[in-house]
Amino acid sequence: MEDDTEAQAHHPRSTEDSPSLFSAPPIAEQERMVEAILFACASPLTLSEIAERMPPGCDPAEALVHLRSRYMGRGVNLLRIDDRYALRTAPDLGWLMQTERVETRKLSRAAIETLAIIAYHQPVTRAEIEEIRGVAVSRGTVDQLLELEWIRLGRRRMTPGRPVTFVVTDEFLDHFGLESARDLPGLKELREAGLLDSRPPPGQSVMPDDEAEDGPEQGQSELFED
Repeated sequence: MEDDTEAQAHHPRSTEDSPSLFSAPPIAEQERMVEAILFACASPLTLSEIAERMPPGCDPAEALVHLRSRYMGRGVNLLRIDDRYALRTAPDLGWLMQTERVETRKLSRAAIETLAIIAYHQPVTRAEIEEIRGVAVSRGTVDQLLELEWIRLGRRRMTPGRPVTFVVTDEFLDHFGLESARDLPGLKELREAGLLDSRPPPGQSVMPDDEAEDGPEQGQSELFED
């Protein structure tokens, strides 16, 4: 009897009495698992992809239902996107995620030349810009200056076809610290700043500084008269 009792004492318990190694965790724990999986994934996941990451016996569909109700009205929502699921910021709080960055954009040579012509000859048409530059003005060049809000559309010329004109904006003046377009530097100032070649073009004589200084100002005053 003693041997039989001892043998029974050391006999392992049946699998029916012991908990299974693959038993599903409580639904609350499954919710936590699903939450962690969705939080860590950059892209939405399908139900099967979520199930592959969870222990056997789990019910991710039920866990998603509970988790979705738990996230209702919070700053983060559980969304279903087609057949996939993801955690996303509540739509009404999206503005908190916006950031402003200052992007430095370098103007092309064509854009700089076009801007200078508009500034000194405004109001000026596209045809007049092309005549001064000697080459055609691409649409992209004008669009870039319009996007920067440095130029805008002016009045139409009372000439055949009524071409639109271009003028500089207040944003342009503010960027360059000018009160008005009349404050644009003259030839002498541009040469002293190294922005113009001090040598005269072939076939032209050197103008005295006084005449060079007065020339642009006189031209500008005529151009800006209403």
